[in-house]
Amino acid sequence: MKVVVDQDKCIGSGQCVLVAPEVFDQRDDDAIVVLLQEHPAAAHEDGVRQAARLCPALAIELDEQ
Repeated sequence: MKVVVDQDKCIGSGQCVLVAPEVFDQRDDDAIVVLLQEHPAAAHEDGVRQAARLCPALAIELDEQ
């Protein structure tokens, strides 16, 4: 799995950090998403999928190949 985030779309809701803190973080100054792992471990993939579904700005894209 490859994770791509679009920081221009992010509104800083933090849903991704709540469900997959190993993969996502937020910048301190404006709460915009920071991608920690472009290729997360298999153990974190379900959380990443949930984060993508929950993101209100649709700022997270997944390549499952």
